[in-house]
Amino acid sequence: MSSPRVLVLYYSTYGHIETMANKVAEGAKRAGATVDVRRVPELVPEEIAQKNHFKLDQSAPVANPEDLVNYDAIILGAPTRFGRLPSQMANFLDQTGGLWFKGALIGKVGAAFTSTGSQHGGQETTLFSLLTNLLHHGMVITGLPYSFQGQMAINEVEGGTPYGASTIAGPDGSRAVSTTEGEGASFLGEHVAKLTQRLVK
Repeated sequence: MSSPRVLVLYYSTYGHIETMANKVAEGAKRAGATVDVRRVPELVPEEIAQKNHFKLDQSAPVANPEDLVNYDAIILGAPTRFGRLPSQMANFLDQTGGLWFKGALIGKVGAAFTSTGSQHGGQETTLFSLLTNLLHHGMVITGLPYSFQGQMAINEVEGGTPYGASTIAGPDGSRAVSTTEGEGASFLGEHVAKLTQRLVK
């Protein structure tokens, strides 16, 4: 088959998920995929976003729900909000009802990545809340396999779960994505691209 088309679709408040999205894209490209990185629209008024130090200077173009049909794989990324996906991503996915009705995403490959403020801040429940949307669309879901050995480490606090790549931002958002977490995101992108090559004809 020709090079699989992969969409990395994310929402990032402070830049952690933006960083992870680019790492995911690097991994998918390494596996030979054609990759687009897109973000969902910000719903918070600009004045409030600036006051709360949101990262508004993100280079990824804003996506349109109808664009999803153009890809063989879709990898969603979003931070946690009380253990679930944020309203910005939910709002975007709520607009894909027409695609669901037509079965437009059935058989495409899907995966997810996230960030939380603390080690136990809801990474796995947030990943599940993202993946549930893809399952309803009839997509083929994958997580972050344990062949990525970085998620087995216990010598320091790290993100990474079998349900998707993740990072820990810290309570005040000051912790940067670690090397291992970035490698996990890249591994996820490469894994999805390789899986897509096998499944999509």
